[in-house]
Amino acid sequence: MTEQKPLVITKEIEIFPLYPRLPILTSLQANWHGFSLGYMCQPAFAFPEVSTSRWHSLTIFTHGTRVIHAERKMDGRKYHDAVVGGDMVITPVNIGHQAAWDAEGDFILLGIEPQIVAHAIDESVDVERVQLLPHFATPDPLVYQIGLALKGVLEKDAFGSRLYAETMVNALSVHLLQYYSTRKPILKEYTNALPQRQLQLVIDYIQAHIQENLSLAELAALLPMSPHYFSQLFKQSTGMAPHKYVIHCRVERAKELLLKGEMAIAEIAHLVGFANQSHLNFHCKRLLGVSPKTIRQR
Repeated sequence: MTEQKPLVITKEIEIFPLYPRLPILTSLQANWHGFSLGYMCQPAFAFPEVSTSRWHSLTIFTHGTRVIHAERKMDGRKYHDAVVGGDMVITPVNIGHQAAWDAEGDFILLGIEPQIVAHAIDESVDVERVQLLPHFATPDPLVYQIGLALKGVLEKDAFGSRLYAETMVNALSVHLLQYYSTRKPILKEYTNALPQRQLQLVIDYIQAHIQENLSLAELAALLPMSPHYFSQLFKQSTGMAPHKYVIHCRVERAKELLLKGEMAIAEIAHLVGFANQSHLNFHCKRLLGVSPKTIRQR
């Protein structure tokens, strides 16, 4: 009898019906590009062997200190995992992964396209030369915290989360390259900020496109440089990560429009790039200490 081949997954939505329960949360409507997230709570179950050529897959377990036992098969190797919250499993592209676990647990399923990982540090790298290694359940606090951060922003602000999510995934990709790939990258340390001309180019672009759902790759390409080094140098130049700077610009633009008193608050929120009035309200209170309504009344 020939061994059954893994089920090949080519679309994000194809993975979810293979579980007994639908996901609690997904990024399907969040306008994320090159990566995706699903947050699930699943009962004891035997999951079929699957593989995909589209994503490196990370399973990040979030069920706390309780041990869940799993029989896992990956890349033809079998292993018995005793999984606790904070552990993660890495399944690279084109690698078959099958699992059966003995108790209910919740986890984050994160897929990242190979070019996102390969180009995190150097845009010129050949994607085929960058290979992640399969890993059975492995504790990694940074991967765990990034997974929780992505889940959190998806819960709070799904439609305005792209720039922040890309920043987190870029940091995750650099970490994966450093510790879980066949070739370890050489990371350069920059102590100088961006030249003023380059910084102004990015700032002008942000101001001109403040209403749009800006991406990290889009901003880095202006210079051009990799997302990793752009984020590093931009923060040295402004004191803020790119996603925080964009929010700051949106709040300042909203403040100007609110003081003019010519537009409805909801209209201003949309005009400056927030998903809705409640998001504008949240960020105004966080950064300025007052609500949009209070600013308007001044």
